[in-house]
Amino acid sequence: MKKNLGVVQAVYPMPVLMVAAYDENGKVNVMNAAWGMICNSDRIALFIDEDHKTTQNLLKTKAFTVALADRAHMDVADFFGIATGNSMTDKFERTGYHAVKSAFVNAPIIEEFPVVMECELAEVTCTDSFYAIVGKIINTAAEERVLDEKGKVDPGKLEALIFDQFRHGYYVSGEQVGKAWNAGAGLMKQ
Repeated sequence: MKKNLGVVQAVYPMPVLMVAAYDENGKVNVMNAAWGMICNSDRIALFIDEDHKTTQNLLKTKAFTVALADRAHMDVADFFGIATGNSMTDKFERTGYHAVKSAFVNAPIIEEFPVVMECELAEVTCTDSFYAIVGKIINTAAEERVLDEKGKVDPGKLEALIFDQFRHGYYVSGEQVGKAWNAGAGLMKQ
């Protein structure tokens, strides 16, 4: 028997995404965004507030990067979520992390995070229910240490953080328990 919990954001897992953009002076700002997802083969949607410093920056530059946070960098990933660039002018510098300019878009790549999508601003959607930034993925880059022998990202090596909306915890993904488009194939024959 299920127990009623009321209104709960009961989607699990949620990604821990590091969204980075330059301001008008080339200064790096990064934020932690859990409400984001792939919305087309070359698009990512970020459901973030318009008043974030990073949001304001990417609206001006029309470019941003989205990196996957991992276990090794959980403390800084969390810091990027609790500190605001609107009032903390040295937010990125406090971490001691390093940024390089993307070769594909006018946005910073945070070197410490192992996988990054380099995006151009494709659209902004604002309704009564949500504010969404949609980026066109121009390139995805990954550290070789998280790739398998075929050059694909290995979730076990990546140890990507996932956010738990139920108890506000971070977890690590990685265990493969089946193959997509295969685990349910036996039911197709019935």
